[in-house]
This record gives sequence, structure tokens and C-alpha cells, in this order.
Amino acid sequence: MPEPYDDGAIAGTGAGGAMDLAASEATTLERTPGGPQGTGPAEKARSLWSDAWRDLRRNPVFIISALVILFLVVISLWPSLIASGNPLQCELSKAQEGSQPGHPFGYNGQGCDVYTRTVYGARTSVTVGVCTTVGVALFGSFVGGLAGFFGGGWDALLSRVTDIFFGIPVVLGGLVFLSVVTSSTVWPVIGFMILLGWPQIARIARGSVITAKQNDYVQAARALGASNSRMLLRHIAPNAVAPVIVVATIALGTYIALEATLSYLGVGLKPPTVSWGIDISSASQYIRNAPHMLLWPAGALAITVLAFIMLGDAVRDALDPKLR
Repeated sequence: MPEPYDDGAIAGTGAGGAMDLAASEATTLERTPGGPQGTGPAEKARSLWSDAWRDLRRNPVFIISALVILFLVVISLWPSLIASGNPLQCELSKAQEGSQPGHPFGYNGQGCDVYTRTVYGARTSVTVGVCTTVGVALFGSFVGGLAGFFGGGWDALLSRVTDIFFGIPVVLGGLVFLSVVTSSTVWPVIGFMILLGWPQIARIARGSVITAKQNDYVQAARALGASNSRMLLRHIAPNAVAPVIVVATIALGTYIALEATLSYLGVGLKPPTVSWGIDISSASQYIRNAPHMLLWPAGALAITVLAFIMLGDAVRDALDPKLR
């Protein structure tokens, strides 16, 4: 009877064992600068992830974008560190007034401090972007991974379902689905964007799994009796996840911009939630008389989206061997 599957099992007898031993010794001599005696230190094995991290540390685009994102995360968690006011506290007597001592961004149309609302708006945007990206990556990878691994009827069925969701316009779908939602929390918006955002990740995951399952180590694991779940989770997923990470990182900035767009159209987040999209929508009618009301939240939104897109581009360049 064949031996049960074991990743750590090493079998070698007769001439085959001698050839494996010779190959092992040759590899050791090749990696050991000291020669046959092994007087030098052995070279540490390098992986795709270690090479990618080394390249990212040397990439100024990654460093700048990572610092901007780190700052956004910090002020999202603790906005009171740089803004001591209340974003919901307004004084109508100061409506549309410009910059003043202690209020560098001026006031909006309701007399609320623009600086405080811009700082607190980062929490909403980062929360929506991160939660949507995680949900899209998990669900899309699950569906795409199953379609690519099993193929056949499963692949055809899941691919057609993906095509159906691809055919729904995002903005039009948001106007239809979110117009009946009365909740002012971020979760309906996050759920809607996950519902229409997973097909892109699913297609990427499907292609990566199809490519990875054709490798020799997967075929060897199958021949040794590995179960489908073991091959998918231990051998295929770690080698197919890189494209998913790249696409998800770039898409995170897109989801933040989509939330602002839906909020601007009046179907996304609703007051009293503090959001850059809501502030941009309310300030658009005062753009001639008080442009500062629109400038600061729109600038914060643009910088945030640009930072995530730059981070995604840097990660893509580091993880794609064809670009090296």
C-alpha cells in the first residue's frame, strides 16, 4: 500500500538515493562560499516575500505612501491628538467664515469647524476602505479559488455568476440599493461595495489558482495522496495570493473614492456621520463664496486615494517578478 502523504517525508534508496545525495551536496557547495570544506557561511534561502520586502524598503514611493497611510490610521484611531474640537458643534454666526486663530481651515455653511471635520472624516474613510477591502478580498478569493481549483461545472457556474455582478453599474446600483437604506452607519455602504466589488478579485484569484495548480510541486502532492483542502490551503493559496494582495491594495483607494461619490450623491453616508463626501456635497453650492469649505476635505480625499494607489503600485512592482 502507498505511504500516507507527509510533507516532511524523504524517501531515497539505491541509485535514486545516491543521485539525491549528490544533488544535495552540489547545492550545498554552490551556496557555501568557503568551498568543499564549508568554511564560509551558507547563503540564506530567499523567497518572493523576502525579495519583495527588500525592494519595498528601498523604494521611496513605498516609504512616502506608507508614512501618509500610517498618519491617516493614527488620526483615524485617535483624532483628538490633533483636533480637540467637536466636529458636530456648530455656530451659525460663524458660517462660511475663513481662517481664524485656532481654526485654520475656517467654518462651513453650518458654522462647523472645517479642520475638525476634516480630521474626523479620515476615520470614516479609512474604516470604509479597509473593511470593504478585507471583505472583498476574502469573499472574492474564496469564490475565485474554488472556481479555479475545481474547474469544470463549478468554474462555469461561478464564472457566470461573476459576470452577472460585473454587469451591474456601481454608481447606478448604489443609487438604487442605498436609496432605500435609512441607516446612517457605514455598514450598509460597506456591504454594498463588497457585493459589487468581489468579482474583480474573484477573477484574479481564479487565474492565479489555475496557474499555481499546474506547478510540479502541486502535482507531486496530489500523487502522494494530499487532500484537496491540503493542496489548496498549503500549496496553492500561498503561491497565488500575491496578485490578490496587489489588486486589493490598489482597490482600497478606489473604495474610499466610491464612498465619497455615493455620499456626495446623497445615497451613501448620511448626517450626523462625519464624512469627506458629505462635506464636499454640502460645500459644492458655496464654492464661489467660500472655496475653503470644499478645498480641505477634497484635498484630504485626494491625498488619501493617491497614497493607497501609490502603495499598491509599489507592492505590485515588488511582487511581480516580470518587472524586475
